[in-house]
Amino acid sequence: MKKYDALYIFVGTLRDDAVEACLDKALAEVTRLGGNVLEKVSLGKRSFSRPIKKRESGVYVKVRLELDPQKVDELVNRYHLVEEVFRVQILAVDDRREVKLAQERAERAEIQAKKDAAAAAALAAKTEA
Repeated sequence: MKKYDALYIFVGTLRDDAVEACLDKALAEVTRLGGNVLEKVSLGKRSFSRPIKKRESGVYVKVRLELDPQKVDELVNRYHLVEEVFRVQILAVDDRREVKLAQERAERAEIQAKKDAAAAAALAAKTEA
């Protein structure tokens, strides 16, 4: 099984509870094909830069999933049959890149913590004087 990032765009006219139902329906296809949903993040409703198929906006949801690479095409073809799924894009996750990004995030957090500690020490010294 390989990790994938999927970006779902649902029809923008759906209500929030209907979007959740459509997302559950879409993710059920992943589990039906033997995959696992690892994480899902709703990015909210966004306007398109130009109308696409007479639609002005859509609800974006980013999902991290695990799936057999041979079943990705079948999954995408299944989504073409679901009316509520306006678009879907599935990209393979590069594990080496993920490790590097995690290291960079940790380094930035460490630098920020040092800056915060220095600022707190300067403030404490200023208040004592």
